[in-house]
Amino acid sequence: MQRYFITGIGTEVGKTVVSAIVTEALKADYWKPIQAGDLEYSDTDKVKQWISNTTSTFHKNAYALQTPMSPHAAAEIDQIQISAKAIKTPKIANNLVVEGAGGLLVPLNDTETILDLLLPTDKVILVSRHYLGSINHTLLSAAILKQKGITNVGLIFNGKEHKTTESIILKKTGFSFLGRIDEEKTMNAEVVLKYASQLKQRLANF
Repeated sequence: MQRYFITGIGTEVGKTVVSAIVTEALKADYWKPIQAGDLEYSDTDKVKQWISNTTSTFHKNAYALQTPMSPHAAAEIDQIQISAKAIKTPKIANNLVVEGAGGLLVPLNDTETILDLLLPTDKVILVSRHYLGSINHTLLSAAILKQKGITNVGLIFNGKEHKTTESIILKKTGFSFLGRIDEEKTMNAEVVLKYASQLKQRLANF
């Protein structure tokens, strides 16, 4: 079983869409350890709706928090404490797509962050969305991963192609380019399947 950890350079950069695409491309299982808010229509619900294959299994959140805030703050409202050690990977034979919450340094508690959920054997997919400042945010995320000793990282860019931005990020990080997601008016199973087909070979070689 190979874990693919999907993280981003911040919140609302497209991690859930990328998670669905990678899950579809690999016919992997999907798991979001921490869901904060939107429990009526969670990220797991979205991915499940966008997946066409019948192989993927969707695993229960380790923590399902009521408030759409940073996990540490949402957990405090729910009067619980998150512990990275308490978050156990589902025991499965299939590959697993793991979706993080926010960026790498989003706090889980006073001492741990999303970064502490990564395993040394993970294949990490960093989602970078184009906006003013995204180069800095992407390079900071890359630096944190390298500091942690995690170098098996691939990049997916979200948004209309921006050649100068993408080229400098790839040059400075040395990470693999896995693909790009264009601005889509709507997201559904058909769109996810289209990108899954485009990224399938690169993911297989990643």
